[in-house]
Order: sequence, then C-alpha cells, then structure tokens
Amino acid sequence: MTLGSTTPSPSVLSVAIIIVAAGSGTRLGATEPKAFVDVAGRTILERALRSALSIAEPAQIVVVAPAERLEQANTIVARAAGAASSSLTVVSGGDTRQQSVAAGLAVLGDGIEIVLVHDSARSLTPPTLIEAVIAGVRSSGNGVIPGLPVADTIKQVDWMGSVERTVDRAPLVAVQTPQGFPRAALVDAYKTASDDFTDDAALVAAAGLAVTVIDGDPLAFKITTPWDLARAESLVAASPAAPSWRTGVGIDVHSFDADAPLWLGGLHWPGEPGLAGHSDGDALAHAVCDSLLSAAGLGDIGATFGTDDPRFENAHGDVFLTATVELVRAAGFEIGNVSVQLVGNRPKVAPRRAEMEAHLSEVLGAPVSVSATTTDGLGFTGRGEGISAVATALVYKP
Repeated sequence: MTLGSTTPSPSVLSVAIIIVAAGSGTRLGATEPKAFVDVAGRTILERALRSALSIAEPAQIVVVAPAERLEQANTIVARAAGAASSSLTVVSGGDTRQQSVAAGLAVLGDGIEIVLVHDSARSLTPPTLIEAVIAGVRSSGNGVIPGLPVADTIKQVDWMGSVERTVDRAPLVAVQTPQGFPRAALVDAYKTASDDFTDDAALVAAAGLAVTVIDGDPLAFKITTPWDLARAESLVAASPAAPSWRTGVGIDVHSFDADAPLWLGGLHWPGEPGLAGHSDGDALAHAVCDSLLSAAGLGDIGATFGTDDPRFENAHGDVFLTATVELVRAAGFEIGNVSVQLVGNRPKVAPRRAEMEAHLSEVLGAPVSVSATTTDGLGFTGRGEGISAVATALVYKP
C-alpha cells in the first residue's frame, strides 16, 4: 500500500505534523535506522504516530523516512493510521535534518497554517503536549517549543577539561519536540537559511520570528542510547493505563435481487445475484458496522445511517465502514478485531476469503476474520432467498 496520493482537503485540515524519522541512530547501536527499532512490540515510529493520531484535532501527518525504508515506513503508517491513512504522507529524507524537514514542508496541503516538527525518537510524547504546542502557536502567532528546566548543575570547562565556572541554570531549559510554527514563517526561514541549525527553533529565530517555551513533559525524552531504549521499554511495560475492552454484536439480513450486482464484504462478485436494499445491500459490511457501533455504545446502523438519508442511497459497504470507524474513534475507542460469519448457500466464500479479509482489515485498520456456513436447507437462507451475516467486534479505550 502506497500512501500520500491524496492531498488532505484544505477546508478540513489546518495543522500539519512533520515526523522526522530519517536518522541512522548510530548511537543507539542498532542494526537498522532508529525509527524502525522495536520498543515493547511496536517500532519507535509507530509509537510516535499513534501519539500524533491521538490528538483531538485532525492533522496532516508527514513522515520523513530514509529513502531505502519507504516501503517499510508505508506499512507502519498504514497499520497505525488505519482509516485515517489518507491524511498521512511518507516522503524520502535528506542527508541532514534540515533537508529532511524541507522535504516534509514541500508536500503540505494548501490549507495548512500551523506546522509542528517532531522527532520520531521522542515516541512516548503525550498527545496533550502536542495539543499544547498547537494551541500556543494559534494563540500567539509565534514559534512555540516545549522545554524542561535543567536539573543538573552546569559547569563551564576549558579545552583541558578544567572547570572555569558554574553556570546559572535558572534561565536554562532542555528543549524537546514537537516544535510548532506558523507555516509561512517556517517556510520562509527554510528558504533563507544559510547555516545548519541544531533545531527548527534556532532556524526561525535566526530569521527573526519570536519563539516561546512552554512546559515540556518528561515522557517526551529522546531515545538516543541503549539506556534510553531500555527506559522506554520499562515505561511502556509499567504503564498503569490498561485498555478498557468492550464487545459488540451485529446482525444483518438481505434478500436476493437478481437484477442488482452483488457486493459483499466490500468486494464485487460478478455473475452472482445481488442483494436488495437502500444501499448496495452488503449484509456482511453492515453487520460489521453494527457490531462496532454496538461495542462503542453508539446505537445501530439504522439509527446512524438512516434510509431517509440520500447520501447513503446505493452506497457501497466501504462507505459505511469508513464512517463507522471515524465514529468509533471519535468516541475514544480503537478497534481490536472483528469476526464475521456469513450464513447462506451462495456465493462460495472460500475462494475469496483471504481477499475479503485483507480488504476489510485495510478499511478498518484492524484484523478481520471471515467465515461462512449454510443452514442445511433450513429457513430462508437454506431456500436460497437471501443471506445473513453475524459479526462480533472488540474495541478498547487506550
């Protein structure tokens, strides 16, 4: 799956987050680039993405990855973003951090007004810190960066290592990311930059933009050394925030309509009689929607997507699935997995089961398993009058 072919609508998105993941991570001592190193079951990049995707305001997210790792980065992005993948783009990074950020700036949507630059290595950054940076830029019109007071005593030494003086640490802060800026100011600063700066705040400050420091967060530390990696793994393992799991069941029934095409599980089935309904009659997709809505406490598909709504007339199952995923996530839930069973004499599901599971899993951004059975000639399904589907969903609040 290649992401980034769709530019987010400027009328929807005004914030962008550029996640820099192009570094080699030499100091980490890993055999692969830092962003692709595993932290307790998920890569550093995926953890950074999930933090960015958890903020309340939708944003365009640009991942800047090593050129030789674009396929792997796309896979990670698809897994982390699921139905929100159209708002994410993966691009190749450059030889320096500034070149990588510039590559990210080049693909921003027209409506973007605020840009955050974030290091993927700060993968445990809380979403609340990201939101605080956005709010700070929006209210001030200046650059906003998070920082923590320096706790250690600071010494200034000469070239021999002899202490010359103790530096007053009161006005000092240790700077973190994400660093946020008005888009126009950041783009202009990059166009005029003649030096290589250690961070974006220094670059825009050199161009004349004021930069304000807000309170950072200890969890936004940078994974640089093996010790940092061990610390991150310990924090993830010791996290007291256990997910809150919920289940839901969905059932849908449709009769056959020989004059309609068959859409089932989001796939077209040529040569098979279709299903009657206000939409395309995709009983399997509708049962999945019902199970997800039920698990999240959001009612059912009939109340949510009523037959009196012209937007859903003749709509394919993917339309309902995508809208359901958005509703579930807006309610604060993530999808664990979905299992759905088709009941009927036709079509024969086995030859296309893997294709159907892959398609549904991609749309939902979570594993979907599909099975099928008959009723040994009993009932309306046994008589070949239609089909039914039963789905079970598992959702959780992180």
